[in-house]
Amino acid sequence: MNKKGTYYITTAITYTSGKPHIGNTYEIILADAIARFKRAQGYDVYFQTGTDEHGQKIEEKAAAAGVSPKEYVDKVSAQIRRIWDLMNTSYDNFIRTTDEYHVKQVQKIFRKFYEQGDIYKGAYEGMYCTPCESFWTESQLVDGKCPDCGREVKPAREEAYFFKMGKYADRLIEHIEKHPEFIQPVSRKNEMMNNFLKKGLQDLCVSRSSFKWGIPVDFDQKHVVYVWLDALVNYITGIGFDADGNHGELYQKYWQNNGGADLHLIGKDIIRFHTIYWPIFLMAMGEPLPKQVFGHPWLLQGEGKMSKSKGNVVYADDLARLYGVDAVRYFVLHEMPFDNDGQISWELVTERYNSDLANVLGNLVSRTVAMSNKYFGGVVSNAKVCEGTDEEFKAFVAGAKDRVEEKMNTLHVADALSEIMNVFRRANKYIDETMPWVLAKDENKQGRLRTVLYNLSCAIVTGASLLKSFLPETADKIAAQLGTSLKTLDDCAAFDMADGFKVAENPAPLFARLDFKTLEPEIEKIAAAQKASVAAAAPTASAPPASDTAKPSEEKEEKLPPITIDDVAKVELKVGEVIACERVKKSEKLLHETVKFGDEVRSICSGIAKQYAPEDLIGKKFLFITNLPPRKMCGIVSEGMILAAEDQDGKISLLSPERDVESGSIVG
Repeated sequence: MNKKGTYYITTAITYTSGKPHIGNTYEIILADAIARFKRAQGYDVYFQTGTDEHGQKIEEKAAAAGVSPKEYVDKVSAQIRRIWDLMNTSYDNFIRTTDEYHVKQVQKIFRKFYEQGDIYKGAYEGMYCTPCESFWTESQLVDGKCPDCGREVKPAREEAYFFKMGKYADRLIEHIEKHPEFIQPVSRKNEMMNNFLKKGLQDLCVSRSSFKWGIPVDFDQKHVVYVWLDALVNYITGIGFDADGNHGELYQKYWQNNGGADLHLIGKDIIRFHTIYWPIFLMAMGEPLPKQVFGHPWLLQGEGKMSKSKGNVVYADDLARLYGVDAVRYFVLHEMPFDNDGQISWELVTERYNSDLANVLGNLVSRTVAMSNKYFGGVVSNAKVCEGTDEEFKAFVAGAKDRVEEKMNTLHVADALSEIMNVFRRANKYIDETMPWVLAKDENKQGRLRTVLYNLSCAIVTGASLLKSFLPETADKIAAQLGTSLKTLDDCAAFDMADGFKVAENPAPLFARLDFKTLEPEIEKIAAAQKASVAAAAPTASAPPASDTAKPSEEKEEKLPPITIDDVAKVELKVGEVIACERVKKSEKLLHETVKFGDEVRSICSGIAKQYAPEDLIGKKFLFITNLPPRKMCGIVSEGMILAAEDQDGKISLLSPERDVESGSIVG
């Protein structure tokens, strides 16, 4: 196969604050599917991932655990890598920001910025958000709170170094305007341009002096490098960038001569760091900018099952144990739209497993292999006895390669996977059209029967070959059951293959159907283990003061019949932080909010669009009922209800906590 050139793809490096859940793991699986497909297309691919290991939060977590920060990140980084390996991801390099080479290069980059006048030393006196480890000016705050997380900020003063972001802002704006593909999807590009770049960039704090767990500034030991400068440059230090110009071979090949990384695949919540700070740092270094940054949507845990305290956070290793690695890969890749959030729950995974993997794919392969064994002793050959339905079938299967490639070239991975599944669906329909069991009863139709089984086998092998990038183990199993080899991507465009192969005699089902009831005991064990770990970490929790909730209860008692304490206990009220919000296209009344409750994230629809705009809610905290059964509203799963007061004129006022409290706090 002719090589098409180099292709460098990266994920965001995972922060070592704890075990990654399935939403975090989705990104590495998505990147792996893209990397594998690019290899199949003939590209020389380099795929990098890793862990982000510095910062004040890590220092605090390590202290709470009674270990050194390095001991803490060693353990978490190993856990992350174990999960990446479990999910069969084909990364070429796993970088850690505690790696010695990375540390030395960060120090050299920082010094270079300082010496060329991009960084200056000053003192930051402003509003500080501890969870985000960020300083903000008054003008940057949203309703007096952190614009990133919506939490309270406090006045603080700290000596720091600053990067002159405005020096490169116009150049970055020009680059984005000339390269519309640079930020994807387009909605992310518009957000960065309108909300940040065109409003003017503030100088960026790039060092900290109030804690020690970070890369020391080598010419000023009081300071450590700000975690985002440290983290972002991993994309070049991991492949041998040297600030003195003595670059390694990989950097020259995959960045310098390639014109920058081909794709940074990141979550939509960190798009600003990758499309504003990172390209400006590269401009200051005189290095090429990445060709594309894709801010993928989130995989939200649906069905209201998202709290560690409830034991319902979904982890990739638990899913893989119950469903298998490829079933997990299939679900997360198939269920994630291009630019909208997806949903996951144990029930949804089981449903998709049975409907697609067991029924469509597994049943097709089993039927075809069984008929080949029954009618021809397992030998598949092409008698070339064709009938009218064959041509359309062959054309559809052969055309799948171009359809899949078109989707993958624009990163519509879920759509590409759907195209592959459509090959298997069409093959099942072909069985119904040709009815091999009827042909088998007629001695004069043996040639036609051979042709039908050959056509089915050819379609399955083509589909499996296209599936290889997404479900690699399953693709290999299909080829083994059919007794043949997979095709190259280019060969998938032709409906043919060498015949005379012999299928397996008694192969195990690729995906045996599952009864959710049989899985429930295991899911309950997982929940119990999670609850136990939470209880061990935080055995007690303080309830909000009674005065915070007394008045609303008293007012209700005047208008409604008395209720018992048991009735009150049935309603679960929590403080939620709206981290994203958009209008529902199919409705004039609905807003779709993405709401964070501590460690969990939910999708909630509210009929308040006529009185509130999405930007009115983002970054703020409100009260929600969180134990309502999930229901679909205009095709979107809603997993809770925002609380509001309505006056006699119909004006709505959303309810929020009087003082700032952590998202996920229980109201009672």
